[in-house]
Amino acid sequence: MRADEVDVVALDVFGTTVDWWTGITGRIAEIAAAGGVDVDAAALAGAWRDRYLPSMARVRDGERPWTPLDTLHRESLDDLLEAFGVADRFDEQPRRELVRGWYRLPAWEDVADGLERLRERFLVVALSNGGFGLLTRLTKDAGLRFDAIVSSELARTYKPDPAAYRTAVDLLGVEPARMLMVACHGWDIAGAANAGLRTAFLERPGEKGPQRVADRAADTPSDLAVRSVHELATALGC
Repeated sequence: MRADEVDVVALDVFGTTVDWWTGITGRIAEIAAAGGVDVDAAALAGAWRDRYLPSMARVRDGERPWTPLDTLHRESLDDLLEAFGVADRFDEQPRRELVRGWYRLPAWEDVADGLERLRERFLVVALSNGGFGLLTRLTKDAGLRFDAIVSSELARTYKPDPAAYRTAVDLLGVEPARMLMVACHGWDIAGAANAGLRTAFLERPGEKGPQRVADRAADTPSDLAVRSVHELATALGC
């Protein structure tokens, strides 16, 4: 793949540009400690993330109507607090604060400067399943400058539904083959390729925390594989 074959670089957000595991684990631990609740924050964070794809699949498959990610996150959290035996220790306010924890997550250290390099040559956008309000606040708080934010809610479906990627393509007025989707998840890379986009797999070994194995480039067919946004920028001639 040549750099002159790309006009738009689209990056996934959760896990690819921000460290959700550290952010959510820390927020759970903080709120639990404030309420005097003994809970395994890392285990709860991992279990919460495990509900992410299945909850969105029910929307994509038409099992339920369009439902915002905040609502899906809250439903999953409520179920998990019951499963972890601490539902009676979390009232409405801390539950709301936990869901809002997804609005403030730390960026991986290579991302902010790497985005600036990419923006010198390409239109650089965030393409995520997060809600538009969530993504706007998250990227601002994390200090990440994108040229645009494209939330899957604009398509009223979720990645890896091809419609989510094609909505981004249509809104930006670019041919699918001239948009490069960058993600650290195999399912996202496969979805983008299925929609006709070019793909770059960005390895994030710590994306699922220290006790789980993250998706690997070796298991993910893509047009390009890199280990940082800086490596991506270099590969694209920035």
